[in-house]
Amino acid sequence: MPAYADEPVRLGQSRMPDGRLLGWAEWGPPDGVPVLLCPGAATSRWLGFGAGVVDALGVRLVSVDRPGLGVSTPAPGRTFSDFAADIRRLCALRGLGRPAVVGNSQGAPFAIACAEDGVVSALAVVSGADEVAAPEFASALPADLRGLIERTASDPAGAEEFFAGFTPDAMWNMVMAGSPECDLAVYQDPGFAALYRRSLDEGFAQGAAGYARDTVLAMGRWPFALADIAVPVDIWYGEQDTGHSPDNGALLATRIPGARRRVVPGIGGALLWTHAEPILTSLLEKAAAR
Repeated sequence: MPAYADEPVRLGQSRMPDGRLLGWAEWGPPDGVPVLLCPGAATSRWLGFGAGVVDALGVRLVSVDRPGLGVSTPAPGRTFSDFAADIRRLCALRGLGRPAVVGNSQGAPFAIACAEDGVVSALAVVSGADEVAAPEFASALPADLRGLIERTASDPAGAEEFFAGFTPDAMWNMVMAGSPECDLAVYQDPGFAALYRRSLDEGFAQGAAGYARDTVLAMGRWPFALADIAVPVDIWYGEQDTGHSPDNGALLATRIPGARRRVVPGIGGALLWTHAEPILTSLLEKAAAR
């Protein structure tokens, strides 16, 4: 059986100027090419990707707990631009320069925020949570999702309170219930499942407020000037992914200059773990060409 993820090699926390701590985990050589990971919904620094790949490619993979998740200090009311500012400071503290960044699932808009702000040198959106509140998608959304989006727009505080009722078990069950068999083969692999469950448990260690804030930001209208993104961008989706984007990133790719979209057959939302090598290889080539 292939290994889809490994335990972190290095764990730590870095202090922001206002005293908050950001938790991080690293894989690969400490002097490798830095690649930042913005992980998916409610998952902490514990779940990386590219087992056996990051070392072979000489990648220093760094996953960061967003505020309120894992061991990162909460920051109520935080914004996408606040996150980009945190990452800029973390890069300075950890000697990352302008790393490439991977945004997976709900981490995608946070990675996009870093790209728009010029913090990173290249971006890969992998099974990314799309801007589902964009008016172009209104007629394509299932009724329950459309209702959540409308609630988030009309009553963001109430929506945040609703999402704060989620638990690690609820997240796990939601992912398992909504995934095709090709993804379940990854998620239910014993080694991967143990890391995924640990990541969720740590993601909710301070409660669900961090996840709730992430979700309200991701499900609202994005404040980004996507047309102004000046770094190279890859957009990756699995052909069987029905949960992250109504059109597997087709509209998103047209909104970011020069973005390259790839739809991979035979897999869904687990694409990050099944196709780590081509994702990282393309990202490194783009970052090196800058």
